[in-house]
Amino acid sequence: MRRPRTKLAIGVAALLSFLVLAGSWSLASMIAAGHPSAVAPVPPPARNVTLTARDGIVVAGTYWPGRRRDAPAVLLLHGVGASRDQTAPMAKALVAQGYAALAIDLRGHGASTITDHSYGLDEGLDARAAFDWLKARQDGAKVAVVGVSLGGAAALIGRDGAVPADAMVLVAVFPDIRHAIYNRMAAVLTPVGGTLAEPLLSFQSLPRYGVWPGRIAPLAAIRDYRGPVFVIGGAEDRYTPPAETRALHEAAPNRRGLWLVPGLSHGDVSNLHDAEWARRVGGFLRGTIGTP
Repeated sequence: MRRPRTKLAIGVAALLSFLVLAGSWSLASMIAAGHPSAVAPVPPPARNVTLTARDGIVVAGTYWPGRRRDAPAVLLLHGVGASRDQTAPMAKALVAQGYAALAIDLRGHGASTITDHSYGLDEGLDARAAFDWLKARQDGAKVAVVGVSLGGAAALIGRDGAVPADAMVLVAVFPDIRHAIYNRMAAVLTPVGGTLAEPLLSFQSLPRYGVWPGRIAPLAAIRDYRGPVFVIGGAEDRYTPPAETRALHEAAPNRRGLWLVPGLSHGDVSNLHDAEWARRVGGFLRGTIGTP
């Protein structure tokens, strides 16, 4: 009688394992799925532009001219599930200070080609195409990047390496994919649920993107970035907690600044563009890429 029971137990365990793996794969597919969204029109002198990433992905963007033809410029990269609508108010605040600006829809978002998200790997190709276009458009003037969450990861961990920006502003950027997934799952499933779910989701990076989870790590990538960095986070952010924001700041090897905004969650700080934001970010840019 023992052998049939053993076979039954093995069969049940195998079935449960299959269901767990299939369920986690389906969940990750839902999370990573891209979706188009309408983007609000922006009046002149802003204009829409269309770029092409190295792998053929079409990237939609909006360009604002600066105070002069060769004004220093800022590339703005939005967070996951958003579009350049999220960063347009930031761009306008910086354009008012004289900078040129380019905000794009990362792949899988807005009016760009719709693909699955890759947490910064492939999105980095979009960021690089936009950076190169903006650098040429400004006749070689200095160009900074403002990257929000996914956008900040794209600036650092793209498949071609970090964008060679003259300065970076990183807003609510996760340290690595494993912490990012754990924090989000723990917020929904409790810490125990987050601990169980995280590896089931994180290690899908290998079959999905061809890399181990350790490759999707802005915290590791920033150690090799030599430009000045200004790190912004929310003091009440559960997805990228203050300790992780501080760690990202401390890992930057050269000039760096930190602003933990009291009372703000991940979504709040990702959409921040008030007068204090403009003052702090504008001051950082004037000290790094120059005054327009």
